[in-house]
Amino acid sequence: MDYLKEYKKWCESPEFDDETKKELLEIKDNEKEIEDRFYQELEFGTAGLRGVIGAGINRMNKYTVGKATQGLANYIVEQGVQDKGVVISYDSRKMSKEFSLQTALILCANGIKAYLFENLRPVPELSFAVRELGCTAGVMITASHNPPKYNGYKVYWDDGAQIVSPMDKDIISKVRSIESFTEIKEISEKEAKEKGLLTIIGTEMDDKYINVLKNSILNPEIVKKNGKDLKIVYTPLHGTGNTVAERILREIGFENVYVVPEQEKPDGNFPTVDYPNPEDPKAFKLALELAKKVDADVVLATDPDADRLGIFAKDVKTGNYETYTGNMSALLIAEYRISQMKEKGILPSNGMLIKTIVSSNLADAIAKEYNLELIEVLTGFKNIGKVMRTAEEKGDKTYVFGFEESYGCLIGDYARDKDGIAAVMALCEAAAYYKEQGITLWDQMQNIYKKYGYYKEAQVSIVKEGSEGAQIIKDMMTNMRNTPVKQIGKYKVLTFKDVQKDIVKNMQTGEEKSTGLPTSNVLYYELEDDNWCCVRPSGTEPKIKLYMGVKGTSNEDAKNKLEYLKNAMLDIVK
Repeated sequence: MDYLKEYKKWCESPEFDDETKKELLEIKDNEKEIEDRFYQELEFGTAGLRGVIGAGINRMNKYTVGKATQGLANYIVEQGVQDKGVVISYDSRKMSKEFSLQTALILCANGIKAYLFENLRPVPELSFAVRELGCTAGVMITASHNPPKYNGYKVYWDDGAQIVSPMDKDIISKVRSIESFTEIKEISEKEAKEKGLLTIIGTEMDDKYINVLKNSILNPEIVKKNGKDLKIVYTPLHGTGNTVAERILREIGFENVYVVPEQEKPDGNFPTVDYPNPEDPKAFKLALELAKKVDADVVLATDPDADRLGIFAKDVKTGNYETYTGNMSALLIAEYRISQMKEKGILPSNGMLIKTIVSSNLADAIAKEYNLELIEVLTGFKNIGKVMRTAEEKGDKTYVFGFEESYGCLIGDYARDKDGIAAVMALCEAAAYYKEQGITLWDQMQNIYKKYGYYKEAQVSIVKEGSEGAQIIKDMMTNMRNTPVKQIGKYKVLTFKDVQKDIVKNMQTGEEKSTGLPTSNVLYYELEDDNWCCVRPSGTEPKIKLYMGVKGTSNEDAKNKLEYLKNAMLDIVK
């Protein structure tokens, strides 16, 4: 793409408003910035459309959002499902409210009914609402856990899951076929309402969503009994989480819920954190200070769109608050819920536990323990949603639990995306249950390790920004793909999986077979001693991601093995 030609078009064409032109003329002497804004169009990745807010085709702005929405509208009309409507929600980020209304009105201008939440709401409620209202699609305006300068556009289909291949490619082709921004249809909010095309959703959807979550509680009486004593600190990190989180915890019986006051209100500047990501321990600074002040048992944080949950739990033996990885928190919930379902005789005989390819092998051990089918999918919760849809259509398998290592899980089939609100509820329920047993959440995590083995995982990101960075990442993947690796550090490679080439190769025998996964730029190394590594470029950010996991004989052994494997992997990639 000729980025300078595209830049000049945006500066001169009557398609663009004066404010946009003014912003672009201010960078006329910064060719690197011009290139970054115009060298490519934003594309749907593992989480939809996502980018820095600003003018340009490689930015989130009213033109790129409008083009994406018109493309989506064209696809919906072509499929003949426009009468079912589309639900739209948004988070606390800059321009989220404006982008959500714009999205709704463009859909209405195309004769598609739009259901727009009156105010910001979390991703899982949007997924739930798509199913509840019987809509053909959903749109969530969010950049999830990205830094403040980002925003994004997630598209969901009629099952409440994010769109998957080939639908995502079909929609983006519709977007790309729009040659001029003048093709984007318009209608006023007043006209859309008068024509019955725009409906505003209020708290009635909150009530339905919360009731579904309440009905998934396995030990309501224990929650009520111990909810009086358990102390919970929660922060929505300036996002959508507290539109429903504190309410549901109090309604099910938790009386001591402390919301971090400095982070309670939505704010797209995220003034108290550098990075509103519950994966980052630094995001917990204020929450941990409050926890120590009130002597909390558990400390919880959700990201801005509340699909991810991070936790710290108190170790009463040391008095320290210990952090959990996404694998740890999800599998603690899984072990609690699955063991309780078995004890109560409600664990389905055809149940499935779904994880992503870079998630912990502890999931495999739990699935084996409870006779569940372990299903592995590519990164991105939409791939878990795809398995759920197939099972729902065939009626041959029952969803029990699904998770990905990036701090997201789903405890039931009421939605098709990870649910940080339900995870908050489930973890607090588990804490109440284990309190009844005389142990803490941290004690229970150690019990899980003693039962199954000391599994530990890590993820390392190597950031390479801009068009130059994109090429570096591409070259790194090519080099790894074309260089046979028989050993990583001291560990032999047992099998090498190239998902893009659809090959699983036995490194001892040379035998090859299909991966059984959709094509994706992923390389996976199964190592001896139940260790593994994986490499893939991020679908939403300018980075290459390295994942690794080990199984140790103790916490210390697993920690040492993981550090060794991480360094060995970095040596190979660099």
